Amino acid sequence: MKILVAEDDVTSLFMLESLLTKWGFQVVSVQDGDEALKILQGEDPPLLAILDWILPGRSGPEICGMLSSRERPDEESSCLGDMAKPYQYIIILTVKGDRESVIAGLESGADDYVTKPFDSHELRLRVMGGKRILDLQEELRNAAIFDALTGIFNRRAVIDRLGKEIIRAKREDGTLSVAMLDIDHFKTVNDTYGHVTGDRVLIDSAERITKSVRPYDIVGRVGGEEFLMIFPGLENGDIDAICERVRLSFESKPFKACEEEDEGLSVSVSIGICDLSEEYPDVDSLLAEADKALYRAKNSGRNRVSR
Repeated sequence: MKILVAEDDVTSLFMLESLLTKWGFQVVSVQDGDEALKILQGEDPPLLAILDWILPGRSGPEICGMLSSRERPDEESSCLGDMAKPYQYIIILTVKGDRESVIAGLESGADDYVTKPFDSHELRLRVMGGKRILDLQEELRNAAIFDALTGIFNRRAVIDRLGKEIIRAKREDGTLSVAMLDIDHFKTVNDTYGHVTGDRVLIDSAERITKSVRPYDIVGRVGGEEFLMIFPGLENGDIDAICERVRLSFESKPFKACEEEDEGLSVSVSIGICDLSEEYPDVDSLLAEADKALYRAKNSGRNRVSR
């Protein structure tokens, strides 16, 4: 795990770097508060940080306050709330050990507080405590966002992403389409081969779908055997071609009926497409029309793509 250390005292910084490296952390070190804030607000930031109270530029508590202010919602805020992004755990390091300073540091948004000169054993316990909290938070975040069986987005998360993509497409005057996919006769698979095989088919289905779409397309499981695909920035013909590629990935290769046997289990899918437009301008209307297109595919014989 990466950890940021912001400390302007060279001796203290060297000691912290040595200890944290010994404890298995990848250390990113700076001696300036502005640089620390830039790193913490940048791409792939460290989730754990030790900030000295007094730094050139912004102080440790000021940095904590600015990080906390970024939690305020805006028009693209996720309905998943804080679970939509990783938490950053901040430890303030300072010579100020009086009660008022400790309270002020924690009220600024810091998660913990260590006084100088620090004891290495105490520091290790506090840092490892922060790491445990981050690990647990990541587990909760994954449970809130990802489908436990297939590992792709769950219903709540993928629909949340759809709302964000609609806002982006309208702002940038771009295109956006969705496709609803349903595994044909999936109940028969469960009834004939059992739920273990049914689960294996769902897992394999998620893999086939994600391998068939573009890396930046969005895929989620929205029901038992239903999957939602979101396609930003594509023309109609390209979307139809990708959905046909998804369909063929099922038709062209049988699934395994069970792990111990090579018996092939033929599975097909039906897919319904809808494009963002004045007629279908939001999440509810897009999904409703994609569902209608899906049922048109079902009623036309299944194993096909429909609009």
